[in-house]
Amino acid sequence: MADMQRVIEIEVLRYRPELDTEPFFQTYSVPFTDDMSVLQGLQYIKEELDSTLSYRWSCRMAICGSCGMMINGKPELSCHTFLRTFYPNKLRVEPLNHFPIERDLVVRPDDFINKLESIKPYIIAKEVRRLDQGEYLQTPEQRDRYEQYSSCINCMLCYAACPQYGLNNEFMGPGILALLHRYNEDNRDGAKAERMEIVNAEEGVWNCTAVGYCSEVCPKGVDPASAVNLNKINSAKDFFSNLIRPKGAVK
Repeated sequence: MADMQRVIEIEVLRYRPELDTEPFFQTYSVPFTDDMSVLQGLQYIKEELDSTLSYRWSCRMAICGSCGMMINGKPELSCHTFLRTFYPNKLRVEPLNHFPIERDLVVRPDDFINKLESIKPYIIAKEVRRLDQGEYLQTPEQRDRYEQYSSCINCMLCYAACPQYGLNNEFMGPGILALLHRYNEDNRDGAKAERMEIVNAEEGVWNCTAVGYCSEVCPKGVDPASAVNLNKINSAKDFFSNLIRPKGAVK
């Protein structure tokens, strides 16, 4: 019963475009227990204190990636971050950095979605097979080349952590480049050359300034900084191959 009596102050950034000229902070007092997440704290606010609060969530299991927010200045999944961590201090919750605010804690992910679509995040078969030829086989070693990069849940935390994306949103960004690497490393895929045009472009891997914070904040253990660095090597190989390749030669 003592746990039920603990109360934490949650300071939430509010912005309702039809009412507010600029964002502002509003503080709520929320009773909590040790097993309550930040997301559950926001749900308490919406259900018990202020039904106008807006935020995104879905699975509550760190799988869907939709509840990403800035929690005390760090990009986190709110369902995977617990109120007890911050008590007895006040907790501040804001929308993800580097994205336009739609409303309160909801951001517009249009730029991320457009970049995601541009890399064709699906297998484009090297060779067309008939159904009677069976499935595309792959060895465990071949799968190991891309496995960790396939764990990305598109939560955009790495974009909120990336200072270069904050300065220049033309940069493809860490999560997209990690997913691109996932498909380029899949031996069943035949679109590597097409995706390397994105890697080699001005807004591709060379825009990265190697801070590495993107990998620190990933809730699924993906290492986008590693994918970017590996593709800097691949990009350099492409550059020198083109220098020594005879004119008119086919890649």
